[in-house]
Amino acid sequence: MRITRRHMCSAAALAGGAAALTLSAAILPMWSSVAHAQEPSNEDLMAGGPLDDKVEGRADAPVTIIEYASMTCPHCAKFHTTVYPTLKSRYIDTGKVRFIFREFPLDPLAAAGSMLARCAGGDDKYFAMIDALFQQQKEWVVQKPLEPLLAIAKQAGFTQDSFNSCLADQKILDGIEQVRRRAAEKLGVNSTPTFFVNGKVQRGEMTVEELDKLIQPYLKS
Repeated sequence: MRITRRHMCSAAALAGGAAALTLSAAILPMWSSVAHAQEPSNEDLMAGGPLDDKVEGRADAPVTIIEYASMTCPHCAKFHTTVYPTLKSRYIDTGKVRFIFREFPLDPLAAAGSMLARCAGGDDKYFAMIDALFQQQKEWVVQKPLEPLLAIAKQAGFTQDSFNSCLADQKILDGIEQVRRRAAEKLGVNSTPTFFVNGKVQRGEMTVEELDKLIQPYLKS
């Protein structure tokens, strides 16, 4: 399934949770059929797609974590509201981890959220928008999402016109779709969140303790 502007606009009529499950059920079997006998190469991992990667942390950090997430995914929201703050303070801000966040929308509403983050501005504003959308996920992943989405966007400096313009930007939508499709076809991503920690895949949300176990071996070597 290719997410298009027509599909994305229909998000206003979707009941967030039920719609996401319906769409995911249709999409994931196709993605899951891609066989990956081994973990992807570093070259494949670092070639994210047509859109600029959104990155936090030092380029020479000993650990690189790539996350593929969907903005309507409750497991992604839980990770970002409960674990990510520790990841950032303990590892990213101290130069130990380089963090790359990539979009993997599971439904049109998630694509809309990703588009707004892309339109917010540079990396700092992008991550601030991602944080706000995850923090307030229950408020906008609803049957009528456009009004609460606009309210969140206005807090980030959007106007009604810039909000509408962003959601009408087919180039951004196509870029996000290509990032998603490439992750599914080349990297074997078929669920969210999916992490690559120095190239090793980790599927599903993590606790702080699990995150520590994945990162610490690279810091001791």
